[in-house]
Amino acid sequence: MEHGPFPHDLIQLQAAWDRTYAALAAPPAAAGTAELRRRLVVLSSRLWWHPFWPGPGRAPAARVQLRIQARTPRGDAQ
Repeated sequence: MEHGPFPHDLIQLQAAWDRTYAALAAPPAAAGTAELRRRLVVLSSRLWWHPFWPGPGRAPAARVQLRIQARTPRGDAQ
């Protein structure tokens, strides 16, 4: 199912969430994991409450599509 384009800031937010999660899942570094966990919580909250979601795209499929778009090279660029 094709969804309308996501706002650029939402794609960037999802890409930042993906990078933070990957850093947290990497082999443990003793320092910095608490900071990564806090960042992940903040990013998760921002993703969940982003103004885009009350409109089109509330379905779980839209959130999956966002994750896919954020993983593309265009979505990963800052």
